[in-house]
Amino acid sequence: MKKIDAFIRHEAFEAIRDELAGLGLPSMSVSEVKGSGHQAGFTETYRGATTTVFLRPKLKLEIAVDDADVDRAVGAILSHAQTGEPGDGKIFISDIEDAIRVRTGERGPVVLAPHDEG
Repeated sequence: MKKIDAFIRHEAFEAIRDELAGLGLPSMSVSEVKGSGHQAGFTETYRGATTTVFLRPKLKLEIAVDDADVDRAVGAILSHAQTGEPGDGKIFISDIEDAIRVRTGERGPVVLAPHDEG
């Protein structure tokens, strides 16, 4: 099992979500985050005060997938998030040692499979 943490622009989210759902990978957590990367800050003026903003708004997608689905999930993210401009974001992939479905106590890769809502 792998965990994909993708930091993306807000405008890429809907297309990514739709494609992942179409691939049978609809489960994810989404957080609004701010961060800095290699791009420089930008200057803005608000109520007469000028300030430099170094933290850019992004969405963080957290997706747990089976090892066999990593390339498909990353491909879906890249196909909609990659503009070629600074600030497109980052994707990090890490191992998941174990997973537990709280409702049933099931453990391991079965937790990633769809389950009955009964």
